Amino acid sequence: MQVPPTIDDIRAAAKRIEGSVVRTPMQVSRTLSEIIGAEVWLKFENLQFTAAYKERGALNKLLQLTDDERARGVIAASAGNHAQAVAYHARRLGIPATIVMPAPTPSVKVTQTAGHGATVVLHGDMFDDAYAKARELALEKGYVFVHPFDDPQIIAGAGTTALEMLEAAPDLDTIVVPIGGGGLMSGIAIAARAIKPDIELIGVEAELYPSMKCAIQDCHLPLGGDTLAEGIAVKQPGALTSQILKDYADDVALVSERDLERAVAMLVGIEKTVVEGAGAAGLAAMIADPDRFKGKKVATLLCGGNIDTHLLANVLVRDLVRNGRIARLQIAAHDQPGALAAITAKVYEAGVNVLEINHSRIFTSLPAKDTMIEVECEARDPESIDDVVRRLEAAGFRVERARLD
Repeated sequence: MQVPPTIDDIRAAAKRIEGSVVRTPMQVSRTLSEIIGAEVWLKFENLQFTAAYKERGALNKLLQLTDDERARGVIAASAGNHAQAVAYHARRLGIPATIVMPAPTPSVKVTQTAGHGATVVLHGDMFDDAYAKARELALEKGYVFVHPFDDPQIIAGAGTTALEMLEAAPDLDTIVVPIGGGGLMSGIAIAARAIKPDIELIGVEAELYPSMKCAIQDCHLPLGGDTLAEGIAVKQPGALTSQILKDYADDVALVSERDLERAVAMLVGIEKTVVEGAGAAGLAAMIADPDRFKGKKVATLLCGGNIDTHLLANVLVRDLVRNGRIARLQIAAHDQPGALAAITAKVYEAGVNVLEINHSRIFTSLPAKDTMIEVECEARDPESIDDVVRRLEAAGFRVERARLD
């Protein structure tokens, strides 16, 4: 059984990696503080060179390899951020690296990992599949396996974030930490409790992957599905991390996909910073339950910023839809000259911009002489969209809005 790292191990890791990883900013967000009703601090780990906190643990591990282990090379399994961290620092240190990644890993993470000089192997649909393949290759080729979370040296490196957070804001009441395998929160929990024993520690998982919550709270919840937070979509948390968090975590909250999307969009819009779904999980928990944090000094980590640009675009547009800035109106009209002109005139009168128009004459339940005209439009505020609907209905058109749950 592995032994958890101590606060001394974490402090030693901080000295070991100093100068080779970024000491990222830790700042209060005035706008998010107003929205949540708390003093909200953000630790910008998405500003690491590889855009994730994983560099801390990976480098701490690599720096403690023997000469023989360095010569044999290392292998890791990861959905992306651990992969890039190992690949980047292995190349810096002259250590050959092989990374096994799940086949659906966002292309930006695959490309960046290969760009750091690692040999990339795509295998399986989930982290667990990639993990099994990496273990197999480690035995076959003699590579040193670098675990993404269930390793005392990895945990100690991750825990260095807590040292920086509490140095910047020593009077924090609560730290909210995204959980996948549990390495980040384990390191933070050990360090934070040693420095400030009464601090509240809340983990956050995607609602679709409550693996750590069930491991430490002995619950049984459905597991699986497509999540925006693929970086923390872990079916089986670590044995060591589960042991640590059973002792240290006050709670593990679950967040919905909608709240994850909203958190990513808010961080872009408010903080002007790009964060992946996993990295936004802490803010998502605050959005979902602001009363829990009201009046507290609470911090969370933006632990990763590697999100596919097309996916990010979808998230931002969907947020505009939910906020009433973009709408798709389904308008029943007579299929005759002038109908479309009459519709666009009403949109123009309301000061709304047309993004796209589509006619549906065949696949509709309307009479054969009618057509369904779909108008996708964008406005400066939800009231302008409401104005368009009122004008169209006043002109005799029947209008329905497409909904996004």
